[in-house]
Amino acid sequence: MIAIWIALAGALGQAAAPAPRDEGIEREQHTQLLTIRRVYVERLNGGETAAQMRDMIIGSLERSRLFVITENQDRADAILRGSAEDLIFNETFSTSEGVNAHASESVGNSGYAAGANGRGGVSRLGTVRQSVSGALGGGENDSLHTQERKHEATASVRLVTKDGDVIWSTTQESLGGRFRGASADVAERVTRQLLSDYERAKSRAGNSPGAPSR
Repeated sequence: MIAIWIALAGALGQAAAPAPRDEGIEREQHTQLLTIRRVYVERLNGGETAAQMRDMIIGSLERSRLFVITENQDRADAILRGSAEDLIFNETFSTSEGVNAHASESVGNSGYAAGANGRGGVSRLGTVRQSVSGALGGGENDSLHTQERKHEATASVRLVTKDGDVIWSTTQESLGGRFRGASADVAERVTRQLLSDYERAKSRAGNSPGAPSR
């Protein structure tokens, strides 16, 4: 029975382990990425804010000089497509502080008073009882509710060849940078990630046979 459980645990561990990255697929994606010259940025899903994000991504990619950005989809070697969203929302915070105190005191005394009778004996004259009790209670509670206005933008995009192969993808989000808004910051992050991955692909290709050159 123990051997069965060990075998089952081993099988579950292998099933839960992530599949190793296929180096052949990654190499092919890098090779295709290095052959791209012209890119068409498709309309992004997500409404009006997505349309503004598309314009910002186009501007950011154009400034990078990595690809020629074309408005003619038929001339493009690859298409950048995906979705984007720019949200403004209120985040509520609630805090509560309380101070409570309680004290009580109780004092009791009971006994008997005795006296001599005429026959030299002792007789009970009465019972003496004393009781003091008290209580003190108090409480104070403060609560604070605040609202903070926040701005968050996200974009999930991919680079697709004319044959339909996805050769690059990224998801970026931002609450806004120090000197630019959330949407502009996301557009810059997308471009920086693409530049970084392109340079990594170029570095890995190196001087290997058949490697494309720019």
